[in-house]
Amino acid sequence: MEAPVEPAAEAVPAPATEVLRRAGHRTREDSLTLLGAVLGSVATTWVAYSQVLPFSGSVGFVVIWYVVFVAFYAGLTALTHPRRIVVDRVVAAVVMAAPALIGLALLSTVLTTVWKGMPALTHWNFFVDDMAGVRADDPFTKGGIAHALVGTVIEVCIAVAIAMPLGVATAVYISEVGGKGALLVRTVVEAMTALPSIVAGLFIYTVWIVNLGMETSGLAASLALAVMALPIMARASEVVLRVVPNGLREASYALGAGRWQTVWKVVLPTARPGLATALILGVARAVGETSPLLLTSGASTFFNADPTHNPMNSLPLFVYASVSTGSPEMEQRAYAGAAVLLAVVLSLFLLARLAARGRKNR
Repeated sequence: MEAPVEPAAEAVPAPATEVLRRAGHRTREDSLTLLGAVLGSVATTWVAYSQVLPFSGSVGFVVIWYVVFVAFYAGLTALTHPRRIVVDRVVAAVVMAAPALIGLALLSTVLTTVWKGMPALTHWNFFVDDMAGVRADDPFTKGGIAHALVGTVIEVCIAVAIAMPLGVATAVYISEVGGKGALLVRTVVEAMTALPSIVAGLFIYTVWIVNLGMETSGLAASLALAVMALPIMARASEVVLRVVPNGLREASYALGAGRWQTVWKVVLPTARPGLATALILGVARAVGETSPLLLTSGASTFFNADPTHNPMNSLPLFVYASVSTGSPEMEQRAYAGAAVLLAVVLSLFLLARLAARGRKNR
């Protein structure tokens, strides 16, 4: 008797391999959706803003276009993706627009300043001469900002020499010593960060010039700038010192070092790059101040490298005085001075970063 023949087992298909999509990767469909949203929003905004509605102006056009673009982008994405992807794309568009707007504003400010000051910047005498004996309507071949440029460098260097050690010492006291006194000092420092610059100028004017009888000079201006830069440096330095790992302090104490040896040889060297950032923030706050200088330094058109005697001009004060004259030539000189001031700030930033990097490597 023949045995029954069992039916052959059916072949089971192999499971399909799931292809994972990399985070942040855009497919061709995503790129076409973004391109279509951009083109459609531009065309719609142009028709509605320029042809239908009685509006004009580039700023309004950009604002309306961005709103329409987000709506188009969300609508096109919703055709092929679920709600969470639509929300993700809309939030990404909003988040990316914020730094782009800030970058465009900064770039337009710099380009406008340089462009309007270009007639004066193209003359070499603008960098090596002062304004002594130069009238407001004289051509750009006469006069310059040498006196203001040197004055700015001298005043800022003196202010940093005063404020940086005090700021670091204050930060060390707050972060390493602590206690009720440290809490009080931190409160005062945080309050001083919002101190109006005119109040700092009035303080130095009252104490240094009125009560002590000193003359308006670059030193008085440096003291006012130091008052402005001190809380910024102290607050930034405190944040940097708190980032230093406690394990380094504990290892130093385990080797027998005292508190101040630990601070001097472990904490401060570790925080040196961050302290350079604190220095940059303080210089950025001090170098562009104008109102304290109006009360303390005195305006001058001649070159003066002595910070203890006679008025000393600076670039912010030169820009303010030049714009106040109402002369087109002086206004262009003011823009040129502002462009040089931007270059000075950038140079100080690069020098501070290079110095911090070089010491760190050693």
